[in-house]
Amino acid sequence: MKTRLHLLLLSLFSITLITAQQPKKPTSSEIHESIKKLNFLGSVLYVAAHPDDENTRLISYMSNEIKARTAYLSLTRGDGGQNLVGPEIRELLGVIRTQELLAARRIDGGEQLFTRANDFGYSKHPDETLAIWNKEEVLSDVVLAIRQFQPDVIINRFDHRSPGSTHGHHTSSAMLSLEAFDLVGDKNAYPKQLSRTDIWQPQRLFFNTSWWFYGSQEKFDDADKSNLLEVDTGVYFPSSGLSNPEIAALSRSQHKSQGFGSTGSRGAQIEYIELIKGDLPTDKTNIFEGIDTSWNRIEGGKSIGEILYDVQKNYDFKNPSGSISELVRAYKAIQNLKNEHWKNIKTTEIKDIIAACAGLYLEATVNSNHATAGSNIDLNLEIINRSASKIILSSIINPNGIKIDKNITLDNNIDFDFKETVAIKTDQQVSTPYWLTKKGTLGMYDVEDKSLIGKPETPRRLNITFNLNIENVDISFTKAIVYKTNDPVKGEVYKPFEIIPEVSAKISEKVIILDTDKQRDIEVIIKAGRANIEGFVQIAHPNNWNVLPEKQKVIIVTKGQEQRLIFTVIPPKEQSEGLLTPMVHIGDMIYTKELIEIDYDHIPFQTVLLPSETKIVRLDIKKRGQNIGYIEGAGDVVPESLRQIGYNVAILKPEDISAENLSRFDAIVVGIRAYNTVEELKFKQELLFDYIAQGGNMIVQYNTSRGIKVDQIAPYDLKLSRDRVTDEFADVRLLSTNHEVLNFPNKITPRDFEDWTQERGLYFPDEWSSEFTPILSMNDEGETPKTGSLLVAKYGKGYYIYTGLSFFREFPAGVSGAYRLFANILSLGKNDLNDAEQIKN
Repeated sequence: MKTRLHLLLLSLFSITLITAQQPKKPTSSEIHESIKKLNFLGSVLYVAAHPDDENTRLISYMSNEIKARTAYLSLTRGDGGQNLVGPEIRELLGVIRTQELLAARRIDGGEQLFTRANDFGYSKHPDETLAIWNKEEVLSDVVLAIRQFQPDVIINRFDHRSPGSTHGHHTSSAMLSLEAFDLVGDKNAYPKQLSRTDIWQPQRLFFNTSWWFYGSQEKFDDADKSNLLEVDTGVYFPSSGLSNPEIAALSRSQHKSQGFGSTGSRGAQIEYIELIKGDLPTDKTNIFEGIDTSWNRIEGGKSIGEILYDVQKNYDFKNPSGSISELVRAYKAIQNLKNEHWKNIKTTEIKDIIAACAGLYLEATVNSNHATAGSNIDLNLEIINRSASKIILSSIINPNGIKIDKNITLDNNIDFDFKETVAIKTDQQVSTPYWLTKKGTLGMYDVEDKSLIGKPETPRRLNITFNLNIENVDISFTKAIVYKTNDPVKGEVYKPFEIIPEVSAKISEKVIILDTDKQRDIEVIIKAGRANIEGFVQIAHPNNWNVLPEKQKVIIVTKGQEQRLIFTVIPPKEQSEGLLTPMVHIGDMIYTKELIEIDYDHIPFQTVLLPSETKIVRLDIKKRGQNIGYIEGAGDVVPESLRQIGYNVAILKPEDISAENLSRFDAIVVGIRAYNTVEELKFKQELLFDYIAQGGNMIVQYNTSRGIKVDQIAPYDLKLSRDRVTDEFADVRLLSTNHEVLNFPNKITPRDFEDWTQERGLYFPDEWSSEFTPILSMNDEGETPKTGSLLVAKYGKGYYIYTGLSFFREFPAGVSGAYRLFANILSLGKNDLNDAEQIKN
């Protein structure tokens, strides 16, 4: 059934999960739905803080049932969360979640907008959030989004009146939306924006409430609902065979990096929205009551509406091309509209409908997914008219703006394929997410090109424009150049076509930990973006470190080929840390960027350029035990990090957990959220507990308090909570100063908690049996001490350790104290008599 629903959705919304760049091929039913949307001139903007905060039921309902132009404004890109599909965190996770939002919008029919706010992690209060974000800049971005999108109605996901009761980002999104509502119509508010947009005033602002905000269903049932509208979003779409909640569930399921797969439902489903600003509709099921959403709302629109309402009424499902002549007439009239906002929107919509009715297929592909500035590319162009309409390909315009005359009559169902060679400009910008081109702050991305603010991704700059004459009216269609290939398993596969540097470089390890002053070889990987690269590479390094040789020659003959070079790093004798950056000299240019490729089936292939940096740490660290078994959870780099400090780490799959296999390891480490994500572990807990009893160490990293797959997370009573310490600078107090975990083999002091990143930890236990010893105490400002971040219990001959400390964030950042403390955790019970005597003394 799930497969059948999925296939229906592919038909309904013309999407592909792997090939998001593929040309749309709408069905006759889809075309009719698009004509209905063409005849609705109203907009809704949904506002929240993160990817996954949006109510996909409401967005889908507004877009597909009401036919309103609907967008989701997510203030952040979700950079501060966890990743359930791979190792990417921070900026790269933000890239993934941006694309997941776009995939969701392709399903539910909405659009996607952002601000420059950086998701710095969990925040407990909007005061903290708005202190770390630049409030004025984020507010200006919200104002800009409203002015550009021009919504009649804004719906906030969160309540602006409850600061401190939920994530500070959540409340901040509502507060900023509320403030922006009163500013967008004021020409004195952010006047510089008015050079590229106009003032605007939405009619109504709502809060998308539910029983959750009231504390319980019973309290919500008893609440005064006179100020609430009720919207039944459980509608059924016969044309697709799907209910709106089924579409919404498939949309939400695109948030795969967060594990938000959702099962669709059927039947009535009421959404409540509370009026915050504006007038309350008398019809409490119609948020657009009193707002003209017809063509009559704009000057010159009445005559256009007369044409298009007839097109909708007389549409022939068996022959969509029968509507082309009237659609073309309406298109011509739309070009004379004075209202630039609706003119641009409806021009785009009607062009897509005309192309769909004509069965037009326009495509510009290349045989590689990337090239460099100054190179030549061979374009494969395909165009076909699958209707009886009179259509002429007058000319094309290549990416350099050069017009190439064609004058080809496109007869019905005759495919035209031709080739063009294009020289990419020498100053063509490289392809990368625009918000990552400059280094931002903890709370804000720095966007140099202000025209890009709010856009979900970097606009495609390499396009082909097909200039057509349709029924004696000139209409142009612009298509991005894409890479297309055939995969033996997947079939036709598309990827974005990207411009990359002629060379990129990276050190194979992002963090290098040296526990002695012995020299260490490192590998530098140079990748050619074009053929025949010749130059040399040096390593920038801290002054008190040495790298040999000073430089090495680079010669790469083939485009895409890599050259691997070995350099020797000589650390200082004392503890020290810094950055290594490979610098590739090609002619007069120096390249210091790393080319990162993100490839998951549910989002388009992503190319990201970031500064090529490796943190190098000379660390004073001791350890006991050598062989570590690691049970993977939701994706982290802890295994690689432990190998950095000399452990032998083997990935232990659930099916391989046996008494014999466990006996080989000095310690077992359970990855983050493993008990939330690995169903099979519920059958392995007794084996793991027996391993501890026989003298092993078992370290369990954080799990969320909801969705635990195992019956018993620990051999003793242990209850998880939502307690967390979000301030990475919060004081850490050592409770059990004589405990082995703080003394052996490394002496842990408060200095080991300096330079932590993003947070101290999350989802600490708040109740535990007397067998556990709490080791640390910490809290955010104004809160009570939290003592559940690191708990140690003796069990039989071994130790069970539960920790909510964010080692999975600290290790990739090369935080010295995190490595030292984790080495102590792994070393529990392994001190010999002399070591124990030293601790005692």
